[in-house]
Amino acid sequence: MLDLKRVNAYMDKVSKSEIETFKTKKAIYKTGVDLGTAYIVLVVLDENDNPVACEKQAAEVLRDGVVVDYSGALNIVRELRAKLNARLDTELINCAIAMPAGTESSARTHKYVAEGAGFDVTEILDEPSAANAVYHIDNGVVVDIGGGTTGLAVIKDGVVTDIYDEPTGGTHISLVLAGNYHISFAEAEKIKMDYKRHKEIFPVVRPVIEKMATIVARHIDPESIDTIYLCGGTCCLTGMETVFEKVTGIKTVKPKDPFLVTPAGIAINCKL
Repeated sequence: MLDLKRVNAYMDKVSKSEIETFKTKKAIYKTGVDLGTAYIVLVVLDENDNPVACEKQAAEVLRDGVVVDYSGALNIVRELRAKLNARLDTELINCAIAMPAGTESSARTHKYVAEGAGFDVTEILDEPSAANAVYHIDNGVVVDIGGGTTGLAVIKDGVVTDIYDEPTGGTHISLVLAGNYHISFAEAEKIKMDYKRHKEIFPVVRPVIEKMATIVARHIDPESIDTIYLCGGTCCLTGMETVFEKVTGIKTVKPKDPFLVTPAGIAINCKL
């Protein structure tokens, strides 16, 4: 069972670390590098997994978990690492990386990006499993919905038994909004991230959310799974969990701020 109070408190501090640096006495840091379809995020934790600092930047250098602009990705990670080095007055070295479930073939390119930016990659994993480093789920399904994909990890007795991923994510929601409102993709992205407009746009994008929920339902056994746990930037959309519950028939839970869960979980998995 997810301890929402614990997770929300932890993620509050991760979010605050974007603007406030929580330095520790020992300059021993773990970094998570999350190359996403819509954002690239670096989260830094101390050796005890306490949030220290975070930097992110919007990016269009990946598609469905695959790097399509190597130079662009490399430059952004370098810039974010330089910002964090300056904030912490040190040089970050060790990092972990993660890929959408089912796209492990892209791991080499992700690793090259991190290493090119000055990191030593000490761990590589899938994104839903990384998220579970924050959630601590023993049984259930962790669903990570990013900009390009819907990925899930089936967890039984604390062990990931199956992972799946399909190309439907936040980008598809923005495309639907752009078409419906006759606006640019960039304008649609802004509307999607405006919490005040979520109630307005929800009926428009509901079919896309239903498709995401159908992807999850297709890969799990409702007789053996009693809870779905959401994370990822796209899950910030208000009311997503209600659609998942209706489509799958399974209780669905998400934290107050699901966006940085996976980057933080990647950092937790970094080996020192």
